[in-house]
Amino acid sequence: MGNAVANKKSAELSTDILDDIFETAGEGASFSSDEMQIPFVRLLQAMSPQINKRNAEFIAGAEQGDAYNNVTNQYWSGEKGINIIPCFQCTEYLEFVPRDLGGGFKGKIPASDPLINKTRREGGKEILPNGNELVKSDQHFCLILDDEGSYQPAVIDMKSSGLKVSRRWKTNISMLRVKNPKSGELVQPALFATIWRMYSVEESNDQGTWNNWAVEHVRLVTPEDRPLMLAAKSFRDSILAGEAKAAAEPTVVSGGSGDSTAAPMRDDEIPF
Repeated sequence: MGNAVANKKSAELSTDILDDIFETAGEGASFSSDEMQIPFVRLLQAMSPQINKRNAEFIAGAEQGDAYNNVTNQYWSGEKGINIIPCFQCTEYLEFVPRDLGGGFKGKIPASDPLINKTRREGGKEILPNGNELVKSDQHFCLILDDEGSYQPAVIDMKSSGLKVSRRWKTNISMLRVKNPKSGELVQPALFATIWRMYSVEESNDQGTWNNWAVEHVRLVTPEDRPLMLAAKSFRDSILAGEAKAAAEPTVVSGGSGDSTAAPMRDDEIPF
């Protein structure tokens, strides 16, 4: 009997707290957009510091091939993947110091800069005249959906072998059509009216094995998804207005060995 009364009081307290949470929603939790970082969601590789127990960036439970948020350290099973609503895509050109020269992110190069056309090919890398590496990155801004109907904004960036995935994804997006029930016309749905699943697959060549993204179309949004679609559109608008920006790449990044003398390495870097 005592337990029943205690459980009833606990339930009542729980309801009261929930009421308070919804009545005070947003108070004190709103910040200027220039203070916010849109995190990157990336795949963990064999040399990622996040799966090295000796490294300060270690994420307990995460494994090679899992996807992780580089700001919150939340991670998702690479096999199960994540459902996302894409909102915006752009291509960035990034300059990195080579690992054997100390490593580190130097900044972005505008797509119109003639330097981009003055690189030389060395193996699988594009080298700028100053000796730094030029990395092309397709950046997909999206909302990551969870099982409770909530979401979080993120950037999924695709470099190197990920660029072929990005090209296929953009092609699939451009080919989507939906029939207007009123006019019978086939139209292309807005980017933010589509839901996709992204998961991890293993790829390999004569230089090694790594994890890459795979993307498949899940469905169009439904009437129940309208709040998510409107949130995705709002996110897109804020990006186009220059209010929402991706988290900065680290100027200096840690090595994967846990040894402070190790050559720096980008957290998503693969050697090909």
